Order: sequence, then C-alpha cells, then structure tokens
Amino acid sequence: MTQQLQDEFDSSVENAEAWMKAIQERLRINDNTKGPRSALEARLRETEKIRALEPEGSLKMDLILVKADAALRSISEDKKHEVLSKLKDIKALWEETAIYITHCHSRIEWVWLHWSEYLKAQDEFYTWIHNMRVTLEPDIELQLGLKEKQWQLSHAQVLQNDVLNQSVLLERLLEEAASLFSRIGDPSVDEDAQKKMRVEYEGIKQEAQNRVKLLEMITKEHEQYSASVNQFQSWLNGVTERLNCCIGEATKSSAEDKLKALKEIAKDIRSGGKKWKHLENQCAEVIQNTSPLGSVRLKDELEELRKALEKLKLLSSEEEERLLKIQQSESAYESQARQLEADIQKLRKDLQRLENDLDPGEGEKTEDEFVTLWRKCNATRAALAAEESKIERLKAQLKELLRFSQDVQPHADSVVSAIHQYQSVRGKTSKMSADTETQLRRLIQNPLQSFEQWKPSVQMLLETPEPELAHIEAALAESSQIKEKLMTLQLKKDLLNNVLGEEGAESFLQEVAEASKEREILHKSLLQSKSKLQNLILQHKNFDAGFAPLQKKLSAIKAKLDLEKEPQPDLLGKKTQLQRLQMIQDDLAELAVHMEEVEKLVQSNTTHRHEMNQLSSDSQALKRSLEMMIQQSEDHVQKHWVYNDKLSDLQQWISVTREKIDSFQDADGEQNPEGRLEDLERLLAEFPDKEIQLHLVEAHGQLVMENSSPEETAHVQAELDQLKESWKSLKDLATGLLKEWQLNRPVADKKNKRAFVDSRWMAKPAFHLLDVDPNHRQEKMGEGLSTSSHLKILHDFEEWLRGENTKLTKILAGTPSSAEEIKAHQSKLEELQSRVPHGQHLFEDLLHLHPVIGNSEDLEDLRYRWMLYKSKLRESMASLVDIFSPGHAKPDQIYKKRSGGVCSYLHRVCRAALPLQRLLLLLLLLAFLLPLAEETHSCTLANNFARSFKLMLRYEGPPPT
Repeated sequence: MTQQLQDEFDSSVENAEAWMKAIQERLRINDNTKGPRSALEARLRETEKIRALEPEGSLKMDLILVKADAALRSISEDKKHEVLSKLKDIKALWEETAIYITHCHSRIEWVWLHWSEYLKAQDEFYTWIHNMRVTLEPDIELQLGLKEKQWQLSHAQVLQNDVLNQSVLLERLLEEAASLFSRIGDPSVDEDAQKKMRVEYEGIKQEAQNRVKLLEMITKEHEQYSASVNQFQSWLNGVTERLNCCIGEATKSSAEDKLKALKEIAKDIRSGGKKWKHLENQCAEVIQNTSPLGSVRLKDELEELRKALEKLKLLSSEEEERLLKIQQSESAYESQARQLEADIQKLRKDLQRLENDLDPGEGEKTEDEFVTLWRKCNATRAALAAEESKIERLKAQLKELLRFSQDVQPHADSVVSAIHQYQSVRGKTSKMSADTETQLRRLIQNPLQSFEQWKPSVQMLLETPEPELAHIEAALAESSQIKEKLMTLQLKKDLLNNVLGEEGAESFLQEVAEASKEREILHKSLLQSKSKLQNLILQHKNFDAGFAPLQKKLSAIKAKLDLEKEPQPDLLGKKTQLQRLQMIQDDLAELAVHMEEVEKLVQSNTTHRHEMNQLSSDSQALKRSLEMMIQQSEDHVQKHWVYNDKLSDLQQWISVTREKIDSFQDADGEQNPEGRLEDLERLLAEFPDKEIQLHLVEAHGQLVMENSSPEETAHVQAELDQLKESWKSLKDLATGLLKEWQLNRPVADKKNKRAFVDSRWMAKPAFHLLDVDPNHRQEKMGEGLSTSSHLKILHDFEEWLRGENTKLTKILAGTPSSAEEIKAHQSKLEELQSRVPHGQHLFEDLLHLHPVIGNSEDLEDLRYRWMLYKSKLRESMASLVDIFSPGHAKPDQIYKKRSGGVCSYLHRVCRAALPLQRLLLLLLLLAFLLPLAEETHSCTLANNFARSFKLMLRYEGPPPT
C-alpha cells in the first residue's frame, strides 16, 4: 500500500511537470512582439488560451499536494526527504510557469493596445492633413476693401496657428512610432513612414505660411495707401483752412502778410499735385489686388481728391489778384503816415533828451549838485518854449491823412501822446525847480538836526550804570563826524548868504557855534566812561581764557562718546571700544580737576557762576552716561566671548565625531564589527547632550546679534546656519550607518541587550533589543528601525488622499448655473490640481519603501485609489472647460472649435469606454495579488501590470525566467 501511494505521487508529479514544460514551450514560441499586426494578434489569442489553462495547472498542483500528504503519512522517515524535495521542485516549477504566463500575456497585450492607439492617432492626423489641404488649395479671393483684407489675413493667421499647433501632436506621434517600431519592427511604422508624415506636415505648414505672407503683403500695401490718402486729406484740409483764414473778412492781417501767405499756399498746392501723382501710382498697385467694385471705389475717391485740389488752386489765384489791387491803394497812405510818424519820433526824442537832462539821479546830493540842477531847470524851460511850433506842424499833417479811407486813429493817438508828453515835461521842469531850492535849504540845516538827535542818546548812555564799550565807542565816532560837519558849515559863509540871505546866514552861524561847544562837553564825558569800562574788562580776561578751553574739551569728549554708540562688527571691535571708553573716562576725570581751578575765579560774578554751574551739570550727566556705556560694553564683550567659546567647542566635537564615523566606514570590511557597532552607539549616546549645547549656542548667538552691527549679525547667523547644517548631516550619517549595521549584522552575534537612541534626539519611541529567540531578533530589529515610520507615511498618505477625494466630491456635487460659479468651481479644481505633484511625491516615497513594508495588498489598493482620484480630477476639469468654452469663446478660437469635431467624438468614445477599462484593470490587479510571496524581492510584488505605465517593465529582483 505504501509503494502504491508513492507511485501515484511520482506519477502525478511527472504528469504535472510534463504539462508545465509543454506550457512553457508554447509560451516561448509566442513570447515575441516582432512582426505584422496579424501575427501579433494570433500570439495574443494563443496566450489568452494558455491563460485559460492556468486553473488546470492549479488542479494538478492540488492533486500533487493530496498525493504527497497521503504518501508522507505512510512512508518511512528516510524517504520523506525525497518526497519533500520533489514537492518543493514542482512548486517552484509551477510558480515559474504561472509568472511566465502572466508576463508573456501582459507584454503582448500592452504592445497590441499601444499599436491600436497609434493607428487611431495616425488616422486623425491624416484626416487633419486632408481637411487642411482642401482649405488651402483654392486661390486667394480679391476683397472689396481694407477691412475685408484684414479679415482675410486674420483667417489665414488662424489657419497658420492651427498648423503650428499640430507640430506638438506630430512630434508625439513620431515618438510613438519610433517606440513602436523598436518593439514590433513593422514597416508601417518605420523611418520612411515617419518621414512621409513629416514631409506632408511640412508641405501644409509651408503652404499656410506662404498664404499668410502674401496676404500680409496685400494688406500692408492697402494700409499704406489708406494712410497716404488720409495724410493727403489732412494736408488738403489744412491748406483749405489757411486759405479761408486769408480770404475771411475778420482777419486782422495786412495785405502784404496775406500776399505772403497766399504765395506759400500756392507753393504748397503745387507740391500737392506731386503728392496726388504719387497717390495715383499707389492706387494702381492696390487695384491689382482688389475686387472690381473696390477698384471703382478707389478710383472715385482719387478723382474727388483731384477735384478738391483744383478748386483750391483756383481760389488761391483769385484772392492773390484782389490783394494786389488793395496794396497799390495803400502805398500812398503809408508814405504820408511814415513821414508823420518820423516827425513824432523826432519830437519825442527831443523831449526825452530834455527830460533825461533833468534827471536828479539817485541818493543824496551835495549842495553844489543841487545848485547845478536848479540852473538846468531854467535852461530846459527856454528849450520847451522853442518846441511849441513843432506841435502845430504835427496837427496840420494829421489833417492831411484824413482824406484817405484808412483808419487814422492810431496816428491821431500818436499826435495826442506827443502833445501830452510835451506838457508833462514842462510841468515836471517847473516842479523840479521848486523842489531843488527846498532841498538845498534842508541840506544846509542838516548838521544841526543831526546834533540835536545825537545829544539825547549820549546823555542816556552816560546815565546808564553799566554801559557797553561798543556803544560808547560808536558815540565817540559819531561825535567826531558831527564836529567835522559843523566846522564845514562855518567855512561856507558865501554859500549861506546866496541861499538864505545875509540876516538868515548870520543867525544860522550863531546856532552852529553854540552846538560846537555842547558837543565838546559831551565828548569829554564819553572818554571818561570808556576808560572805566576798559578797566572792568581787564579783570575778567582770566575767566574767559580758562572757561572756553573747558567748554571745548567737554564738547570734544561728548562727540567722542557719541561716536562710540555705533554697534561694533566683531569681538575685537567691542574690546577696542571698551578700551576707548575707559580712555574717555580718564579724560573726563582730568577735566573735573581743571573745572575746580576755574571755579575759584567766578566767586564775585553772578553770570560767570551760572555758566560754570551749567558746565558742571553737563559734565556730571556725561559721566553717568559714560559709566552706563562702559557697563554695557563689558556685558557685550562677555556675551560674545562666551558665544565664541561654546561655538568653537561644539564645532570641534562635530569635526572629531565625523572623523570617527568616517574611520568606521573605512574599516567596514575589517574584523570585529560588533566592537565598531558599540563604539558607534556610544557616540550616538552623546548626541542628546550635544543637541542641548547646540540650542545654548543658538541662544548665545541671538544675544550677540542683538548687540552687533548688521554685518556681524549676518556673520553670526551664517555661522549658526553652518553649524546646524553640520549637525544635521552628522546626525543623518550616524543614524544611517547604525541602521545599516544593525540590519546587516549576523543573527548569531546578537546576544546582549542594547538600548537604542534616546527619544529626544530620534523623535521616535525608543526601541530595546531584548534577548529573545534568535530566529525573531532580526525581524524585530527591522521593525524597530523602519516599520513604524513607514506605516506612518502610508497612513498619512491615505488620510491626505481621503481628504482630497472628499473635497473633489463636494465640488462635483454642486451644479454651477452662472459664469461666476463656473469660474469658482474651476479655481477650486485648479487648487486641487496644484497639490497633485505633492501627492505624487508622497506616493513615490511609498514605492521606494515597498520592499520593507511587505503588505502588497494595501499598497496596490492605495495605488488604484490614487490613479482613480487623478483620473476623476482630470475628467472634472475637462468637463468644466467644455461647459465654459461655448459661451465665452474668443474670436480666434471659432475656427478651432469647428475643426475639432473628430477630437470631441474620440473624447466621448474614450469617456464611454473608461468604466469598462477600469473593471478590466481591477480584475487584472486582483489576479496578480493572489499569489503573494514572503520574499521582499518577489516578481508578484515588483513586476506586474500596475507598474507598467511606462514603456518598460519595472523590476527589482532576479530574472523571472
């Protein structure tokens, strides 16, 4: 019975092995993507049939397991090893066969789908080529006017932009063709086919560009002609306006000015004829590219301009003839008017000369000058009597001008003005003669009046208890001047007799003699007061000589102290500043000694005592301020020294620790790895205390930056940033090396308990490696290092994806009814789309951690939900754009919408097929997730269709076959 069971087991194993090898042979024959589409389709059908036989292989494996179980119960212990070995081999063969079936079918199916999508895109491209060729083949139609030509050019530019936009699709299509050709090698996607598509596109592009260039030339030619016509019309209107100004009756210009203007207008009209000829030549060129009706309009417009130019020329010639006649009649009038004006000007010059001679000038005059001026006034009176005959002659000439029709009012005004000027000069002469005599009398009596004014001020100055020396000296100088004036009056006896008469002159000289005696008495009194003041000034000279240097020295010390208020750039500058402040303190103490010496000189003077008290108060305030600054400077120096000391210690420890870790890495291949691990853990145990020291250094750095210059603040901040960067890199290096050594350490060497790094530094719960079964110690170590953080990342991504999906569902639940609501929905969707790269980054981190997590079902389910969310978001944005675009389309997008019928049809087809594609993808994922393996490098986990979204298989383990 035992032999029969073993034979049945061997027979079932042989049958299953033969069946699996046959399946693998069929797969090997069909595992090829090269060749035509029919052969690829046949291989796809064959692999589908092979996939259908996979349940049969599962049944055979179940039968083998049943037979093996029965045989193992009945055979002896020495033969069980043989049965188990066969069972293990057949399991490995079955797993290899199942993986081969899945991979072969996936590759062929993916190439088949890729080829189908490429053919659809190629058909769309050739359809667009055909439609564009039909649009561009007809010749350009001649347009009616400039606006129609501009519309035609705009339409051609829209076509050109459409052609240029198709270049992106062409490049994508060529890339897909090259990728497909590398996989299938079919001539339909070879380089010749790609060159054909590019040549056809370039032909369409060149034709569209040529059409746009031709239309731009036609439009520009018409625009230039229109600008020339507008310019000519503006010039014509300007000349017409100038001519109307010359012809109008309301103009105030003379006939001569009008003639000059008409000659300029005639010259411009002759140049206008040349401009019209140039317009005629331009019009002939524009007509060649204009429709017949538009040509007729252009000719009519040009003819109207010619008629307007001829009419303007005729009006100009008629007006010029009329003005010549008027000019001849005015010449005689102008001759007599000029003679009258010449006589008037001559009379005015004579009167002006006489008036200028009477000018008394500016400033005070002497007695001789006043006498001379009085004699001039008498001579001017005689000259004015002789000019009266010229006034009568001017009146007779004005009567002669009244015979002409011209306006003589300006000439009459000139004659009247000349008469008024004559009367004004005669009155001015009489008045000046009387004023001169009066001023001469006043100048003679002026020295006595000056003495009477000086006398009371001197008497008041002498009565003052403490007069100023400057006032006394000024009074003495004025006394000397008055003495000279009085003596001069006594010598001018003849002049006084001529002006005042003999009796008046005698009484006036007596008053002068009395004033001289009084002046002598007051002058002597002023000299005595001056002598007394000079004695008082001599007494206080010593105080002024001592007080001024003290005040200057105190100001100098205050200026030095103000300069020391600026923050210093470094520790050396702060120490130097402290030394300078101490030197200033010594100067201030020396100043106090000198102040005590000067205070002895001011005991009897109240003013000087007040000044000295004020100086002493300023000195005490400056002393207190200096003491405060010295204390602050000492504090700043102490803080900066502590910061530098602690920073240097921490930098030295980081440098030494990094050298030790580098030495551990260099000695990676040597013996005694357990000893190196213990050394590394001892180094890591120092990190929490050093991190506290790092925070202390940052705190001291902040105190230093608060009391430093901007340059020193930037330098300290840079040192702190560099220290933190060094700390972070050292921490990452140490933890990474520890994890690597703990994962690679042999199981047999793990015998003692070790505590992991303190939670303050690791930011994770502490892990302890206990003395447990050696078969489980390595698994616990791996979990302690990575599982908790990896599961936390997985959980965080699930929470983030759930929240984003909830927001998207809320946005899609609302139905926008207005343009504002549509824009609000679009902005919310764009905000969700902006966060998709962040989610993709998190998901890629999960994929890198996939071999460590080990649970593939959760990851694959999360992958599917992530793909579904992105697809749903893209569809929502596309549908919102479709809703929004018809009502807000721009004019340059109308043509694109009309030509996009095929694209919209394909879009609807893809949207309808999307649910079915999702269902097939879900079934395929479930099929791949069934045979999960325990190994981290498993084909089931790392190489399946869910990761085949790029044009290559993403695989991390050994070869599948």
